[in-house]
Amino acid sequence: MEVVLRAAAYFEKGGFIMYVLLFCSVFVVSIAIERWKYFQQADSGRDFSSAYCQAIADGFWQRGYELAKQTKGELAELICRAMKKRGEESIQINRFFEIQTGIILAKFRRRLYYLSVIVTMAPLLGLLGTIGGMISAFSVFDLKTGEPMAITGGIGEALIATATGLCVAIISLAIHAYFTQRIEQIITDMEQCLSYVEEYSERGAGHEAS
Repeated sequence: MEVVLRAAAYFEKGGFIMYVLLFCSVFVVSIAIERWKYFQQADSGRDFSSAYCQAIADGFWQRGYELAKQTKGELAELICRAMKKRGEESIQINRFFEIQTGIILAKFRRRLYYLSVIVTMAPLLGLLGTIGGMISAFSVFDLKTGEPMAITGGIGEALIATATGLCVAIISLAIHAYFTQRIEQIITDMEQCLSYVEEYSERGAGHEAS
């Protein structure tokens, strides 16, 4: 309880800009939760990618198709749709892949831009709050000549906004980096799986998908 009260006291000392930083922090957390839930649902996973590529490489076209049908996620769904197009011209398949992968990656990247904005904006907001606090501190010092504690205490309180802004930026950066890395893995899995679909669709290897 004492920790909470102390945190609330520091929050009040940070000034109005602390409410803006609080909103930014809540916004970051909400994006993180929403994106995590979406990735859990839409990411087919690296295990699926490895199993699918192995099945197609061994010539088991139907097994790969059934595996994709039984797996959730955007990649598995795209593979199912692509395998049904087996026998079409390679130009049409490539165009289909280009359009659909662009749509899928746009869904995965949705709202991540806001995190990168907050990474830059939060320290600047904290610095703005600190500058405002220092201006007030120097004003107090002018009115109370001979009381150096007035200015040092005011600067100490003003720095709370900068520290808070840095904390918000660090958290936002960590979350952004995590989801960016997951997207890179998804892109790698997607390129690998779809290259197998293209190659073995042209060769006519294995059994026909139904």
